[in-house]
Amino acid sequence: MVLVPDEGKSLPPPGIVNRNSVWLAGVGWCTAMLHNAMKHRPPLQSGVHRQVLAASIGWFIGYHLTKYADYTYARLDRDMNEYIRLHPDDFAPKEKRTFAEIVEPFHPVR
Repeated sequence: MVLVPDEGKSLPPPGIVNRNSVWLAGVGWCTAMLHNAMKHRPPLQSGVHRQVLAASIGWFIGYHLTKYADYTYARLDRDMNEYIRLHPDDFAPKEKRTFAEIVEPFHPVR
């Protein structure tokens, strides 16, 4: 698909089973079952080929949406790291403090 430009091709592919593909496959399957129910056919037994087709289309769309999201987040991370590298004075390391220095002393009231 053309969603991801050529510079995104170097990213590792997402897993075949990811949350977007599973969710959209379920939506496709439920859509086919809802169509069967609206046509007064038995929802699970009739049109199994359409159920498989709708689930496959949902899986395909979810996979490519995950691929596009991975590319977008990688591009944003690259831009942010480049900005940090070019402006180190804006991102000076903070001094290390212990937890005891942060919290106030505890005095119970009785």
